[in-house]
Amino acid sequence: MTIRERLEEQEEKTFSPYAQLSKNSKGRIKRDTEDDLRPVYQRDRDRILHSKAFRRLKDKTQVFLIPEGDHYRTRLTHTLEVSQIARTIARSLSLNEDLTEAIALGHDLGHTPFGHAGERALNRVCTLGFDHERQSVRVVDFLEKDGEGLNLTEEVRDGILNHGLSKRPATLEGRIVRFADKMAYMHHDMDDAVRAGILHSDRVPESISSIIGETTGERLDRLIHDIIAHSQGKDDIMMSDAVEKAMLELRAWMFQNIYTDPVAKGQEGKAERLVETLYLYYLKSPEELPAEYRRFINDMGEKTERVVADFVSSMTDHYALGIYNELFLPNPWIVK
Repeated sequence: MTIRERLEEQEEKTFSPYAQLSKNSKGRIKRDTEDDLRPVYQRDRDRILHSKAFRRLKDKTQVFLIPEGDHYRTRLTHTLEVSQIARTIARSLSLNEDLTEAIALGHDLGHTPFGHAGERALNRVCTLGFDHERQSVRVVDFLEKDGEGLNLTEEVRDGILNHGLSKRPATLEGRIVRFADKMAYMHHDMDDAVRAGILHSDRVPESISSIIGETTGERLDRLIHDIIAHSQGKDDIMMSDAVEKAMLELRAWMFQNIYTDPVAKGQEGKAERLVETLYLYYLKSPEELPAEYRRFINDMGEKTERVVADFVSSMTDHYALGIYNELFLPNPWIVK
């Protein structure tokens, strides 16, 4: 018996009857040999962790565009916080922690530079449309490894695609990530807003705080405990009605007080124009795309519009700024 087989046997003995067992995966897009050490979802987690797209998350905006300071969240730190919250819930419910972690680490791989401002810009200017959820799946299915993709399991791909608030992943592990994503950003965006001086404290209206807590830490703890308490022994991931209502009210309150604040979002118009300009430039001049992207068009038959969106969405904030400066701003003329 291999170590992988022993771990799969252990899953069957210890996991909830509602957990997704590694050995019961629907499989990958392309056939792949089994690993002697790692079950399939652990392999997926490792493939995501070692991908280029995952590394780029460290220089992509979460909420605050290119903030001055070392402690604001980036898309990478957001991803890690989602993973931590999701793993805590999955372990408490005896669900598949490897699957949960793989989905959490991969859920934002397709995000644009400058956060949702970049996403809005690409969706507006690209005739094929753009959203980061589908783009994250495209990253793992195709863009990584020069067109080979990471060849992830169906369950991880489903969780990545369906992590939005209005979606419903097929596995309980995916549904955990869907909740954890919202819980993470409401927690850390509030913390960052206080640090930035947009809010003077993390206090929220009494109608919300009386149900889920006075501070960011209390609220996160309350949400996690509520999900675990109301999902134990059930074939779903859920909150109590009162706590879920308070969470949605908190989200709406944050949109009014943080996500539309002129200090936090004052640069978004510029960011959107920058992303649009880069997209239109490369759409008109696809021969100037990097060689790997030109190959997607010339040798693999991918549509130019989609590949240009692939390239622009892959950029980090600083890389996008550098390319824009190189293409559209004059260099100083120095007399020697």
